[in-house]
Amino acid sequence: MTTETLAAGDPARSRARPPHPGTRALRSMLVRGGGAALSGALLYAGFPPRDWWFLALIALAILTAVLRGVGVRLGAAYGAVAGAAFFVPLLPWVGEYVGAAPWLTLAVIQAGFLALFGAAVPVLWRLPAAPLWIACAWVGTEAVRSRAPFGGFPWGRTAFGQADGPLLPLAAWVGAPGIGFVVALSGAAAAAVAAEAVGRRRPAKLLGPLGAMVLVVALAAAAGSASAPHSTRSDGPGSSGGSGSPNASEVTLALVQGNVPRAGLDFNAQRRAVLDNHVARTLQLAADVDAGRALRPSLLVWPENSSDIDPLRNPDAAAAITGAARAVGAPILVGAVLRRGDGTTTNTSMVWDPVTGPADTHDKRQLVPFGEYLPMRPLVSAVVPSAARAGNFVPGNGDGVVEIAGLPVAVATCYEVAFDALVTDSVRAGAQLITVPTNNATFGRTEMTYQQLAMSRLRAVEHGRSVVVSATSGVSAIIDPTGKVTQRTDLFTPAALVATLPIDSDLTLATRLGSTPEGAATAAAVLALIAASIAARQARRRAPHSADASTPESET
Repeated sequence: MTTETLAAGDPARSRARPPHPGTRALRSMLVRGGGAALSGALLYAGFPPRDWWFLALIALAILTAVLRGVGVRLGAAYGAVAGAAFFVPLLPWVGEYVGAAPWLTLAVIQAGFLALFGAAVPVLWRLPAAPLWIACAWVGTEAVRSRAPFGGFPWGRTAFGQADGPLLPLAAWVGAPGIGFVVALSGAAAAAVAAEAVGRRRPAKLLGPLGAMVLVVALAAAAGSASAPHSTRSDGPGSSGGSGSPNASEVTLALVQGNVPRAGLDFNAQRRAVLDNHVARTLQLAADVDAGRALRPSLLVWPENSSDIDPLRNPDAAAAITGAARAVGAPILVGAVLRRGDGTTTNTSMVWDPVTGPADTHDKRQLVPFGEYLPMRPLVSAVVPSAARAGNFVPGNGDGVVEIAGLPVAVATCYEVAFDALVTDSVRAGAQLITVPTNNATFGRTEMTYQQLAMSRLRAVEHGRSVVVSATSGVSAIIDPTGKVTQRTDLFTPAALVATLPIDSDLTLATRLGSTPEGAATAAAVLALIAASIAARQARRRAPHSADASTPESET
């Protein structure tokens, strides 16, 4: 028996053998894949109704660490895993009453954007100041998916999970994209610090990532200290004071949540019952005002779809709304569905004056694809006949501002509050108050309404405006310009809230800048990817020459 045979049969020697390269690769893929799934799950867990905002920083630290040192294809795969682990549990409200197919399809599409991020990060890790470029890429990823396809789907943006965290005041300075940048920068910097520490490399290399983390903390602290709370006065609408700005004043307003007969897609099957619910709750509010139990409001906000009966075509509906407005003695912002002569409809918020009737209107500009309208209707309905159930709404235009009782008011109807540009346009056009009329009855008791409420809180800080969220079935809320929810309702409960809120015509820096920082970050990420790709190509070209120069003459 040879020595080699004895060695092969020796258990001690066998245990001492290093793992097979294929085994090591598989183990690494499993560990990294598990890390990617964990990062997505943590990112989801940081969203409302939970207030675990800090999990987003941990999630992005884990994800960027997973993507360090891998190839582009594996990076894309890990990004897709993280995206699926995030969006699948975040979006089940999409399929609450229509089944799992739309929910899972949307989750897969959104996960694809994180796959693109995953493909970019391994390339960016090769650059100096890598966490900075990675944060820019994260902003760019969210920017693209907020715009495409079919107008985009911004749900689940990082900033929308930070309403309860210390970074919220930054929204007034850098907007929603800026908060996403700060969270991503923090996570990538933490991953870089951990990698340098584990690798026992030169301490000097820790200075950049540590500096980035210190900068993030300093920015958050500075923004928080610079955000002065808006005071509340009790001497009625139109009084000077309020937010401390020379242009500030106040308004007393009310929102009405009439509730619906039942949840689900057929909530409006009893359309008259929904309208009657809102009329009845408004009449009850009027009685409370007359009895001195509530302040008299200057205006009321009803939810989206509060009158699914077109009041311009139905005299009974018009008379009911007029009666409610006259009882309370104030105009009402009514959410109505208006039928047009060509067979299409508009999702309209209209001001209804107690004396003159209908006045200013806002037609919803950002419609929900496959819900309020069907993209490529002939083709899609032929392939998926059930898709024909989608509405036939047409989008509006304009700046989203209506005038109620002499006050310019922004209207962000439901889905619109998720889109930066829409709310920014309204505030730039002079809106001094933001309203979010919404119909959440379609989504039952899912997390959707709480996620939407967090968006509204961010918009309040971003634009320095009070925000009124009026929902058919809840949750309705009053939000002050610091993002604090001062009053809120319960789900599926008739209610009315009355508040005196500060209004302001000043613009925050975030409002003035608009999408400029987001565009700059996206452009920086693209340029960084190009620079990294050029550098890698040049390195590959130099590699053969270096190998030739180092080859001994005896081997040539």
